[in-house]
Amino acid sequence: MTAAASRFAAETGTLEVFNPFDGSPVGFVRESTASGIDQAIEEARRAAADFRSTTPAMRRVLLERLAALVARDAEPMARTIAAEMGKTLTEARNEVRRAQNTLRLSGDAATFLDGEVLNCAIVSGGADRQAVVTYVPVGVVGAITPFNYPVNLLCHKLGPAIAAGNAVIAKPSPKAPLAADHLVRLTVEAGFPDGLVQIVHGGADAAVALAQGGIDLLSFTGGPKAGLALKRASGLVRCLMELGGNDPLFVMPDADLEAAARTAIAHRFEIAGQSCAAVKKLYVHQAVAGAFTARLAEMVAAHRAGDPMAEDTEMGPVIDASAAQEIMDRLDQAQAMGARLVQGGTRLGNLIAPTLIEDVPPEARLWAQETFGPVLAIRRFTDLDAAAAEVNATAYGLQAGIFSNDHAAIRKLSRQLQVGGLMVNEGPDFRAEHVPFGGVKQSGLGREGVRIALREMSETRVVID
Repeated sequence: MTAAASRFAAETGTLEVFNPFDGSPVGFVRESTASGIDQAIEEARRAAADFRSTTPAMRRVLLERLAALVARDAEPMARTIAAEMGKTLTEARNEVRRAQNTLRLSGDAATFLDGEVLNCAIVSGGADRQAVVTYVPVGVVGAITPFNYPVNLLCHKLGPAIAAGNAVIAKPSPKAPLAADHLVRLTVEAGFPDGLVQIVHGGADAAVALAQGGIDLLSFTGGPKAGLALKRASGLVRCLMELGGNDPLFVMPDADLEAAARTAIAHRFEIAGQSCAAVKKLYVHQAVAGAFTARLAEMVAAHRAGDPMAEDTEMGPVIDASAAQEIMDRLDQAQAMGARLVQGGTRLGNLIAPTLIEDVPPEARLWAQETFGPVLAIRRFTDLDAAAAEVNATAYGLQAGIFSNDHAAIRKLSRQLQVGGLMVNEGPDFRAEHVPFGGVKQSGLGREGVRIALREMSETRVVID
């Protein structure tokens, strides 16, 4: 068991990290004190004051060096991810690969932080002046990340922040902090200036201390309850927040059922269903519901769950016992309300069997709330307008998917659904690192995605001459 090395001064006790599959110790980090977090912010502020004058080319070089070091350490980082949060090795390797892309794309985007020139004399009597609009760094970015993508989600905050000329203080989830700590150590090796990227550790108290500590922008990924608490704690500090979703996938009568089933399986059972945009609920048209459910049940039964460190495992455990119990409680409630369990529904430790359940009432917690677990829940529908209205009646609005080539149905959903994105012949969990990603309502504030995040992490400056 190893201790992660952190870049801050005052530390208190330790936060131990355990493998969610077998309970074995993986490592530990030193928990930050409030004074240690304040010191990190002060160091970051001094580093940011110097770094803001660097050129986009210089920032790009740093990010490319960091991406190269992540590529060099890809296998140990992937094994750390798999051990600390239960992701399979295949999934963990894919996350590290995506993290490299995120860093490189951030470096590329640094060269396109363009402004514009506006003529002020556009109305009669207007002053004959020009306004030069540019984008400057905000200063210090607080980056609070969850357990499910401990490296790539940090890169989605760190990469654009550095590309825009800012300093970064990372606060990873205490459930999975080790790979994030590894990433921050690599910034030192990559030649990042002292204090520019730091990491602090702890739970909710550390997150609040960071939000209240005088940072200039807070970028948070997590749940709505924690997000609201941090928004209140941060006051007038600008916040970017991705707060999860209860994402639907619509399967229409003309859908490619095989492709739809493969996508539902791949997206929902990835990291044991613990992805914010993964398909949480399937709206299947009555005309194809029988055939689709039968095929889906076969694929669910064949999905291999087990030790995430085994090369042939397709799905690992959920993060901890409380998460596992919550999933089982929701399954029990849904069945008590009339839902029919088709496949799975069993638990062994933190390993939940891949599960398929249909006829789930809309008021069941399994359907009405975001469920972080490997459960595919189905409701049949005939009226697309009514199904869309049911989705819109919820508090979430992250992403949605539709399998269909019916342009009218696709256009209807694209206009009616209150979501941040609609994926066509794809699941809602589809994401490209440079494309805007985020939601509406309780799903968040602002957008991630390298290019738009670069603007989000900059201040607009106007010079009129």
